[in-house]
Amino acid sequence: MASLLSAFQAGADEYTALRRDIHQHPEIGFQEFRTSALVAERLERWGYTVTRGLGGTGVVGQLKRGTSARRLGLRADMDALPIQETTGLPHASCHAGLMHACGHDGHTTMLLAAAEHLAASGQFDGTLNLIFQPAEESLGGARKMMEDGLFERFPCDAIFAMHNMPGFRQGQLLLREGATMASSENILVHIEGTGGHGAMPHLGADPVVAGASIVMALQTIVSRNVAPLHMAVITVGAFQAGVANNVIPQNATLKLSVRALDRGVRELLRRRIVELVEAQAQSFCVQARVEFLPGYPVLVNTPAETALAREVALDLVGADNVVQQTEPLTGSEDFAYMLEAVPGSYLLIGNGDAANGGHGACMVHNPNYDFEDRNISIGAAFWVKLTERFLAP
Repeated sequence: MASLLSAFQAGADEYTALRRDIHQHPEIGFQEFRTSALVAERLERWGYTVTRGLGGTGVVGQLKRGTSARRLGLRADMDALPIQETTGLPHASCHAGLMHACGHDGHTTMLLAAAEHLAASGQFDGTLNLIFQPAEESLGGARKMMEDGLFERFPCDAIFAMHNMPGFRQGQLLLREGATMASSENILVHIEGTGGHGAMPHLGADPVVAGASIVMALQTIVSRNVAPLHMAVITVGAFQAGVANNVIPQNATLKLSVRALDRGVRELLRRRIVELVEAQAQSFCVQARVEFLPGYPVLVNTPAETALAREVALDLVGADNVVQQTEPLTGSEDFAYMLEAVPGSYLLIGNGDAANGGHGACMVHNPNYDFEDRNISIGAAFWVKLTERFLAP
């Protein structure tokens, strides 16, 4: 294991340069044209059968060895965020208002480094499917690839993905069996009242007052309907209504972010939000409609695949650098869609923590964030060893 990791570390400069090149040219969801072309060209050069355009800008590279019917999928995300970078680094984004603020440039590079090694000297028997996914950032690129026939065209017996995580030691690997990341529900509450003069409220039906009551009442769902040992979040992030202080507006809109770590709790939240909104609206003589926008399901890691990933992690970096059952995260990931269709596991790699002086401690989705380049070697070595173990000859 050490020799493989050392080999990647010895050639780290090439992939650091590649990661920084991708970082300098960020592309948001479904617009990853340069990135996907770069990925496809390299995979083709190394001997992979490459399919472009899956899910819009997605790329799948397939490599077959031997005669085994076993099939493995490894996924990396490619998209950036609409954030203005403020790192001041030499490899900072060249595009105003866009940056790789979540480390997808690093995830893509880790999988490419593994791809080159596996094509040149990988010892495995079966089919390897490398999935480079667009539009992870709230746009559902995983679902779009699946709608385009991802698993029908490239069947997988298991699928894995890795994401960097600031706040943990650089290179530390974190695994978890079961529910690992929360569902994410984006909900709009449309309230229609009767507008009028602010001095004569009795002649109207005020959607602002109704909306204010709905905001407060929504908080009782978590505290009074969800079991105390279950995680749930209902956040009203926006309340939009009116433009003048002496006018009762006709309409108001609430924007909700709703999260859960249990599929049953997710359904409970959806049902209770509708019931409560409708009842509150009736009590204020207004009309209300709840609109559910596309969200992400709970990400659930399956036991056998997580156990395999845990074994590989322990062999690669040792027990001191592995968290074998980490705490779940309330963030969301559209890899959850893939895990609903195929067994697999999603793991984290520490991007750095303040206690150890790591610059990677800056949280993702922050204009000062940057991926820790030393993780490229660890991530690539992990993917190689996972492939060779899952598709062992």
